[in-house]
Amino acid sequence: MPKQMSLDAGNSMQPHKQDPKTSAATNQPGLLAPDTTGMNFYRADPALTDLLKLHLPDALFRHIEPHLDRLGGLAGGYLDECARLADRHTPVLHQRDKFGRDVQHIEYHPAYREIEKAAFGEFGIHALSLRKGIMGWPDKYPVVAKHAFTFLFNQTEFGMGCPINVTDGCAKLLTNFGSEALKAKYLDGLTQTDMSRLTQGGQFMTEKEGGSDVGTLTTRAVQEGDHWRLYGEKWFCSNADAKVVMLLARPEGAGAGTRGVGLFLMPRFLDDGSQNHYRIVRLKDKLGTRSMASGEIKLEGAIAYAVGKLDRGFVQMAEMVNSSRLSNGVKSTALMRRAYHDAMTVAKNRVVFGSRIIDLPLGRRQMLKIMLPVEQALSMSFLTADALDRAEAGSQDAAALLRILTPTLKFRATRDARKVCGDALEMRGGIGYIEEFATARLLRDAHLGSVWEGTGNIVAIDALRRAVGRHGAESALAADLHARLDDSASVPQAWRDRLHTLTDRAVGFAREVAGKAENEADARRATSLLYHVASAVALAWEAHRIHAMRGDARRLLLSRLVIDHRVSPSDPFRLTENATQAKIAALLLGERDAGMSEVGELVLAA
Repeated sequence: MPKQMSLDAGNSMQPHKQDPKTSAATNQPGLLAPDTTGMNFYRADPALTDLLKLHLPDALFRHIEPHLDRLGGLAGGYLDECARLADRHTPVLHQRDKFGRDVQHIEYHPAYREIEKAAFGEFGIHALSLRKGIMGWPDKYPVVAKHAFTFLFNQTEFGMGCPINVTDGCAKLLTNFGSEALKAKYLDGLTQTDMSRLTQGGQFMTEKEGGSDVGTLTTRAVQEGDHWRLYGEKWFCSNADAKVVMLLARPEGAGAGTRGVGLFLMPRFLDDGSQNHYRIVRLKDKLGTRSMASGEIKLEGAIAYAVGKLDRGFVQMAEMVNSSRLSNGVKSTALMRRAYHDAMTVAKNRVVFGSRIIDLPLGRRQMLKIMLPVEQALSMSFLTADALDRAEAGSQDAAALLRILTPTLKFRATRDARKVCGDALEMRGGIGYIEEFATARLLRDAHLGSVWEGTGNIVAIDALRRAVGRHGAESALAADLHARLDDSASVPQAWRDRLHTLTDRAVGFAREVAGKAENEADARRATSLLYHVASAVALAWEAHRIHAMRGDARRLLLSRLVIDHRVSPSDPFRLTENATQAKIAALLLGERDAGMSEVGELVLAA
């Protein structure tokens, strides 16, 4: 990556010249709070380091830490400036080349290409769990390690997170279900870190007829020798010019519903170099992730190849969707962390009425309201990633746990991101609404998480009706949470007893909701309760482990705040601020470590 580069003559990255006539009074430094420019997002996040040490072998952690440190620095500096430019200068679809030939291509701003080189080239985030040897590690990376890079990278550019994710997903589908011939032809390109050989992937599923209701899709597949021809329209296709696409279509003669849907691989270019028989009709004008091209696709006899069994297409694609939902949760957590960094930068540096915002009672309370869902989501993200690693290693218990954790994380973290990013914007005041600062972009991007890979209603139904009602996955969750509490001997017994009880109540309520169709209206609340109680247990378990590792038990205070503010009913007429709450705020918003004895007293205090 070049250290310095002027990416846009119209929006130079060079400092603006000062007007000598500018009033000295209005040109003083410090009138506006600084932002996160120049911050290293890895070094600024000790919780990330702690959780990685808990979930990864020491040798692997020590190997990736210098790379995480480099990415953290780029994310707060050069890549962040690239992201700002790429968001402002959106992709442009060209229908013809300069010779008048009907050859479509999408033009991207050079800043977007710089972000691509970092994501796919230097760090290889799309292939970390699929290809050996990336960044000098002799093996593939576990999902926990991969999503550490996902988490840091998406703090600077959420839009590129989609091409990374769908390329990863295409490679996984091909690895798990593709024929040897298809693997030999396409798999290496999908996992390349050499930009000249990289083949980015796409997944075109959504249609006008059926978004979440996949069984109503109308795209047809007609067999022609050893390949198929596809006809129809795909309505929302991110990474629209991807070179390899996975999509669902209904083979001629197949039955209705999802059982009649097959999975197909569709190349953008045919073996003779010509474009395949489908057109990008137009690009979407989106609220967020504006740097990345999403489009509408019309299939006009496009050549494609069947992947796996034709009557298992939906089931095969669903495996990818679950992996994508985990990634979605991690990305939303990244947006929240970036928003927290910005809000804290304002709170510590903005002086109003003679005091820093962080020293004012309402300012501290607002920062805690921003911090809590961030830390919940971080813990749940790595809990879920760890379950996926263990499931892929063959653990059936972990597979069941993953089945409930994935939609639960996706449902709550993506919804929390919208509020956290909005509250962080408000912390900066009116200037936070201005696009020159990152907060406006964070808020726009945060709204994608709630609709990507299923809206809130759909994901809550998946968690309750399917994961709980059909698969009984809540039993695995209960067993895991009780085991973590039993493994947290240094946490006060009274607090562990309370979390044991709340775990049983949350699981029992989820079963009650899943047991009758008429209870569906409570699915969102039941899913949220599973998330909050699970995160409170995870935070307590982490506090025990981190305290043993380096003497800091402050994450246990977050466990209490989850129960106080997101689980327990509250009296709207009762004052909530007292000496205990003030001490908790001082510890969580400060930088001093606190031992289990000090923290334990606060957790149990009134």
